[in-house]
Amino acid sequence: MDIEEQYDKIFRFCYYRVHNTDIAQDLTQETFLRFMNSDYKERGEQMRYLYTIARNLCIDESRKARTTDLPEDYSDEGSGSDDLIRKIEVNQALDKMPEEDRELLILRYMNEVPLSDICKIMGVSRFALYRKLNSVKRDFIKLMEGGSFHE
Repeated sequence: MDIEEQYDKIFRFCYYRVHNTDIAQDLTQETFLRFMNSDYKERGEQMRYLYTIARNLCIDESRKARTTDLPEDYSDEGSGSDDLIRKIEVNQALDKMPEEDRELLILRYMNEVPLSDICKIMGVSRFALYRKLNSVKRDFIKLMEGGSFHE
């Protein structure tokens, strides 16, 4: 497992959950500290364990304080205003979605977590995950096209 690559993915996961760069960095560091101090890293399935730790820390953080600020752009790429506008649109669409749906999109499409690991993280069967994923994708596309979201 490449720790640097996983660190970036865990940071991105945390960032989209808390919408604050500093808090996401703290949560990411705490995730890796807990991971490194555990015996679990010897047993395999390290990615799943990392995401479980990060998810629980993000849930705890969101219980502390909820913010409605527009998310910051944490990327250093600065490739133009069109990219920034697109990122803001994506973030706003994700913000309108239920927490579990947003988490599913981030895990699968942004961090490219395998479906089998997502099933274990979320505690659902593969069939249920496929159905949920298709529904969430449709809802996200509607939001990106300017439509309304209906749960």
